[in-house]
Amino acid sequence: MLFKQQALLRQKLFVLGSLAIGSLLYLVARVGSLDRLQPICPIDDRLRPHGQDEIPLRALQFKRGLLHEFRKGNASKEQIRLHNLVQQLPKAIIIGVRKGGTRALLEMLNLHPAVVKASQEIHFFDNDENYAKGIEWYRKKMPFSYPHQITIEKSPAYFITEEVPERIYKMNSSIKLLIIVREPTTRAISDYTQVLEGKERKNKTYYKFEKLAIDPNTCEVNTKYKAVRTSIYTKHLERWLKYFPIEQFHIVDGDRLITEPLPELQLVEKFLNLPPRISQYNLYFNVTRGFYCLRFNIVFNKCLAGSKGRIHPEVDSSVITKLRKFFHPFNQKFYQITGRTFNWP
Repeated sequence: MLFKQQALLRQKLFVLGSLAIGSLLYLVARVGSLDRLQPICPIDDRLRPHGQDEIPLRALQFKRGLLHEFRKGNASKEQIRLHNLVQQLPKAIIIGVRKGGTRALLEMLNLHPAVVKASQEIHFFDNDENYAKGIEWYRKKMPFSYPHQITIEKSPAYFITEEVPERIYKMNSSIKLLIIVREPTTRAISDYTQVLEGKERKNKTYYKFEKLAIDPNTCEVNTKYKAVRTSIYTKHLERWLKYFPIEQFHIVDGDRLITEPLPELQLVEKFLNLPPRISQYNLYFNVTRGFYCLRFNIVFNKCLAGSKGRIHPEVDSSVITKLRKFFHPFNQKFYQITGRTFNWP
């Protein structure tokens, strides 16, 4: 009887020991796999002053959580000070183009651990009332960040507003400027589609695109229509070039960002002097949504708002042909100025 009890006890101890060892091995393997899957590495030496310790990704993720708590009022200013966080003026601005993919570009760049984005469009430089509040008001609209991180904001209206280039130049003459463009006719139709959707939500009627884009009196392209005027990229860029050299601009292919985002993001990383940190792991195609979504880490994924990727209304083919013919000489000049050629018809 005693022998049986001892044997049973040894068997229970063996089972418990096996479970404990198995659990330990699982945890070791799990931690190792997390490290291997980690898509973003610590910030490169180029992003911090010489002599400072590197800031690991986990610290950056913790900081993002802390900033979120601070914005909700759950963290004190003392906590922010202790973590050496500051609100910086942007070192780069996405200045346009409306319906070119500015939101997608900003969100994708935010995958990089050295980039901090302003979540909302500030409209500081294109809004006289906001601009009158001064540069300190603008700075306080920026997110908290480490001193050596890059803050980026985007306001597509900047590109087409006459006063903006001079105002930004006065703030920072060496700032880096990002412009994301799409095929001009497609962009104009997308612009129209957004306005049309807004009208329909309010149960209001709206003209067809053809009637707005083509002047009924001359049967030529209506350059007074804002959606058409915005797509004449070279006209707006020439105004910016009065203040900034072309080397301070980077042109992003908005059409390619939709279908093949990684190469475009890698070009932006290089332009901003950032070490390559965004990889294919961070981008995955969502079949249901029909475009790429973002993977920050093994836990956190994000897709753009449902309003992105609207279905365009059908437009008369003769109007599309007329618009493409109209934009063609402006496109050629845009290629020449920027040094980047697109396969636009």
